[in-house]
This record gives sequence, structure tokens and C-alpha cells, in this order.
Amino acid sequence: MRAALLQINTTVGDLEGNASLIRKAVESLDADLAITHEMSLLGYPPRDLLLMPGFVSKAWDVLRRLALDLKDSPPVLVGIPEPNISDTGRTLFNSAALLADGSVKQIFRKTLLPAWDLFDEERYFEPASGPQMLNIKGRTFGISICEDIWNDRSPFGRRRYQRDPLEDLRGADCFINMSASPFTAGKHLRREMMLSTIARKYGVPLIYVNQVGGNDDLVFDGRSCAFTPSGELMARAAAFEEDVLVVDMDSHSGHVSRDDFSPESEIWRALVLGTRDYVRKCGFTSAVIGLSGGIDSSLTAAVAAEALGPENVTGVLMPSPYTSRESMENALELARNLRIKTITIPITEIMMAFERTLEPVFRDVKRDVTEENIQARIRGNILMALSNKFGHIVLSTGNKSELAVGYCTIYGDMSGGFSVLSDVPKTMVYRIARWINRRGAVIPPRVLERAPSAELRPGQRDQDVLPPYEILDEILHRHIEQHQSEEEIASAGFDPELVRYVLRMIKTAEFKRKQAPPGIRVTDRAFGSGWRMPIACRM
Repeated sequence: MRAALLQINTTVGDLEGNASLIRKAVESLDADLAITHEMSLLGYPPRDLLLMPGFVSKAWDVLRRLALDLKDSPPVLVGIPEPNISDTGRTLFNSAALLADGSVKQIFRKTLLPAWDLFDEERYFEPASGPQMLNIKGRTFGISICEDIWNDRSPFGRRRYQRDPLEDLRGADCFINMSASPFTAGKHLRREMMLSTIARKYGVPLIYVNQVGGNDDLVFDGRSCAFTPSGELMARAAAFEEDVLVVDMDSHSGHVSRDDFSPESEIWRALVLGTRDYVRKCGFTSAVIGLSGGIDSSLTAAVAAEALGPENVTGVLMPSPYTSRESMENALELARNLRIKTITIPITEIMMAFERTLEPVFRDVKRDVTEENIQARIRGNILMALSNKFGHIVLSTGNKSELAVGYCTIYGDMSGGFSVLSDVPKTMVYRIARWINRRGAVIPPRVLERAPSAELRPGQRDQDVLPPYEILDEILHRHIEQHQSEEEIASAGFDPELVRYVLRMIKTAEFKRKQAPPGIRVTDRAFGSGWRMPIACRM
């Protein structure tokens, strides 16, 4: 018995394109059963496309045509929303359809519907009830979909849900899980530990098929895998790329792709894949980036060059009277190393025009952050003008640390269509940059050595208004990802006044984050679809 794990990169809403990916993966396949990921015909997450009955109906038309196209191929499990024809509950099920002999032979439904963090499946789906079993060639496969497998008490000691769907699958010869599990750094090792524990607990082989690719702020790392009844890893597909993995269920054998689980490697690959897919799936082919000569724009440019090809990336230098020669030299050296094009557009005259225009209103009021922000907004306008004129997407360059505390200018350096580093803390930005440079300097060494500065006034340094990034990032991690309170963080040895200052900045910057471009989620809690803080609140 041979099972094929089809790890494909689907695009949300592209029914015909996704069907073509499935068709191509199944063609000439030497297997007895092919398995795709959760919601594979639609791409995950489809979000409010699921509220459109016409779209769901069209998905079933495409599914039936796909079944006819694959009538001479092995049976294949395809993820699709299924209308709930009863007069009770939500209008859809999150389902998988078995395509065989030219038609839809059987339907399997998801039981556990996550409604936490970035998930909102209870908005759309009705849960299944009862075991979901598939019989092929004398074997019984217990079918589960994504969250259904994440509620076993053995690996984690605590259940999120009262019910464990795997208990209903006892007696199956093998477990199959069709998943769309988003990437965060370090998650896959926890995932494999969980899957191994479940396979060993029930004494059956376990097949796990995961989506790969970027969809909006989420990246899916693939790494589909299979485990023996004793919990040993017998096969693993490639990370962050499409793959077809065939597993021999009789000999419990398959290929285990090599991988690098270091945070720097994982996050780098997630950023590259997420940027490539967001740009491509949104219809762009090229990007423009403001190059300041600093670490954030340098890493963003490196990601873009890898994701899109250096010939499709333009770096824009926009010096002001406060821009140092070293910054200009660093930006140009980076561009040479990456082989990307550059444009230099000085902003001094534009700044002077703003000052003349505002002088009657600002007279007798001392200079402050207002004038600094005008510089950032001039640069944002220039980048957007280049985007409009030449069809580039603007990649903004801010990191998570700055976005968290509002150390960024709305309508200025926050401008753009996609924010590559918006979930990467500043300390991790440096770690990834050094990791990139391990085989030769890509990012100029001086960029890594200089104190960070926005260069919006003479002698400006980030640390003038922010604590050292090592301390700031630890406070942010405790508060944002571990949900620790001010008192809990202070009790861990941090200065109470500093903690209060940082947490106040996080709260007051909420209105900025609501207007920020989407970015790539790489931590357990990002400022994206899983962050649901109010703007107008008191606490």
C-alpha cells in the first residue's frame, strides 16, 4: 500500500489553478491513495469567501470536473467546503472529498473548529460528529482534518476542547490528517513530537499532509510527514517548497528530507517564501524598497532579492541633510552585493518646500518630532509614486520591535503594500543578518556594527527613546507572546518604570498598527489577523 502526500502551494480563491496543481501532482503517480491538505481546492484560509454561496457552488463544479479528469488515477482526498443541507447550524462543513472512478465517492468532515488566535472557523463551519473512516484495499484509514489532531492530552497535558476526535478513530489501520498549519519558528519540532506521540499511543501509522506557501500574512512550511506505529519518523517532505512524498505503508518507509531547524534558517526561508508568494499572488512582479543604509532595509532588500530575483528589486536612496555619508556608502555596497538596481532621490529641497509652506502656521513653535515625521512621509510619498508609475509593490522595512512601540511614522516609513519584517524582533533581525553573512558579507559589516538610527535629526540614535533592544525585545516577548502583565514582567527583574513605559507605548501605538500593511507571521503572536486589541480603551 503506497500513499502519496501532495504538498502543493495553492492560491486562495483560484479554484481552477488549484485543481490544476492537484491534477498535475496526481498524474503518473505510482500510489494507491493521494492526499492533499485542508481546504486544498480553495486554498487556506479562504475567510469570507466562504460566505458567498455562488463561490462554494462553483468550487463543487470544479471538484466534479476534477474527479472526471482523474478517473484513471488513484483515489485522491481533496479539501473543500461542503454545504450543510440541514436546517440547523452553520451553513458549511469543513470537509474532504474522496475522488475515485470519476466521481465524489465519500465525504469526511472536520470536528474541531478553532476560534482562537488567527483562526475563526466557528464563523463558517458546523462541526462533524462521529468517526470519519475510509476503506481502501482492505485497510481502514481514520480521517481527521487539521485541528482534529491537536487535542490529544498526551503531548501537551491539557486539552483545548472537551472532545478528542482521535478517540473515535480507534480501530483504524492508519490515521490521516489533512492540515493547513501555519508556520511559526520552532513549531514543526513540536508538531513532530505531537504526531509521534499520537502514532505511538494508538499503535498505528500516521500520515500528516500540510499546505505549503504564503497566503496574506500566513506562511505554511509544508514538511508533510509520516510516522510508524512506534512513533518513528519514516518520511518528511521538503520545507517551504512544493513536494510529492510517497510512503510505503507495508515497509513503513519513505524519504526524509534534510532540514535546518535553527530559528535564523527557518525565519529566513519563511520570509523569502512569504514575500515571493504575496507579491506573485497579488499580481506584482517587482518591488521597490527605501534603502537607508540601516539593518532593517538591508535585510528587507536581501529577502526581496532572494524571493523575486535581484533584477526585479529597486532600492531607493533618499538622503536628507541628516543622512551620513556612511549610510549612503552602506546602502550602495549592499545594492552591489545583492546586484539590485538603485535610484538616488535627495529630499532636501522637498523638506525646504514643506518648511516654507508650513512656516506661517508653525511660526513661534519649536521644532519637534513633527519635522522628523515630515521627512519620513516625503520618503513614503516618493516610494508610492514609483510604485504607481512603474507597477512595483512597495516593501516597507520596519521590524516588530518598532511596530510594537510605535517607533515608526504612519504614512511615512509604514507606507507600503507588504511589511516583510513586521513580525521579526530587532534582535532577530541582527541574528538573521549575521546568519546570511556566514559564508561571505552580503550585508555590509558596518551595518551590523553601527548603532541603529533613523537619522531624522543630528546625532539621533534609537536608544535615545528606546531601551536597549535586548531588553526591549524580552519585555515585548513576555507581554505580546506570553501575555504577561506589567507586574509579572517587573517581578522577573525588569525595572518597573521601564516596563510601564514600554507597555504604555504598545497601547498607544495600536491605531498605527491597525493601518499598517500586512506582514509575515513568524512568531506565536503577530500584529496581524491574530491580534485583536481595541484602539479606544482604558486599562
